[in-house]
Amino acid sequence: MRGKSNASVPTGVTVPLAAWGALGIVYVVWGSTYLGIKVSIETLPPLVSTGVRFTGAAILLFLAIAAIRPRTLRVSRAEAGTAILSGLFLLVGGNGMVVLAEARISSGLAALLVSTTPLWVVVLRTLLGDRPAVATMIGVGIGFGGVAILLAPTGADGFDGDLGHSLLVVAAALSWATGSLLSVRRPMPTNPFVGSVIQMLAGGLVLGAAGVARGELRGFTFEQVSLRSWLALLYLTLAGSVVAFTAYVWVLGKLPISTVTTYAYINPVIAVILGALLLSEPVRPAILVGGAVIVAAVAVVVTAEGRQRRRARADDAALPADPAVAGSEAGAVAGSEARVGRSGPDRVGPRG
Repeated sequence: MRGKSNASVPTGVTVPLAAWGALGIVYVVWGSTYLGIKVSIETLPPLVSTGVRFTGAAILLFLAIAAIRPRTLRVSRAEAGTAILSGLFLLVGGNGMVVLAEARISSGLAALLVSTTPLWVVVLRTLLGDRPAVATMIGVGIGFGGVAILLAPTGADGFDGDLGHSLLVVAAALSWATGSLLSVRRPMPTNPFVGSVIQMLAGGLVLGAAGVARGELRGFTFEQVSLRSWLALLYLTLAGSVVAFTAYVWVLGKLPISTVTTYAYINPVIAVILGALLLSEPVRPAILVGGAVIVAAVAVVVTAEGRQRRRARADDAALPADPAVAGSEAGAVAGSEARVGRSGPDRVGPRG
């Protein structure tokens, strides 16, 4: 999802403490959403409850925008179309498959497999004709090696050895990467919060309908739902889909993007720790080794992509100014992003 470019953050400027606090929210809340999903689907129908979560979050965010900046709610058909389509890939394909998988695998494993999303983004960019740096491709190879370790028969998931549901999460990461590419390469609403409203509303409605078609409400009664499942759903809706996303978009304009994108390899670590502490999920050697390899690979990819973007911006700055964009920072940013691909790992949207 597109946020405000933080290319405007000058080097050497003191960053407010609030920005670090917002990044901390992204670290902890997005890292804990996997635990929240695990708890919510203990007694709630998985796809239906996830649809309620995103639809509710969309309504809350819409009401906030309508009260603060109602003019930004106007979008073109092309922008709305991209937001809807990307929302289906992100939330129905991405989040929906994770929710279904977590019925059979640990939340920690799910988080580690989802963290491969930046690697899939690079793969898709390469198929579309981009030329990532050599270091980026090395990182991708290392990352998928980590996936192989996680899914090896000797310790497939540190939970119950369900390879099929583990692969479902891998497919979810690919779907999220596809939605991320769509949302940065096609027209999207200028206000990222408006884009998120459309994405969550489209994804939420389709998830709910899919759950009904799947028969999740057949025989369902509210009496069977535990208090902790209700609280988990409320937490996912408010903290995961509204608060953390708002913090993410805001902090993009306050901290260097290389700093913000550290969430991509902090979230799975937090998810594994919380799953072990609060749900007693076993942490087997395959989880530790494979997870460490994936996290390290994502760090390599994010760092390499950031370095390539900085070089591209430096090259653009050395070129003669274009009168049409002279003095326009947006023009320089657009040029550098076009060179290295606008859909690097740091453009991957939140999974919370």
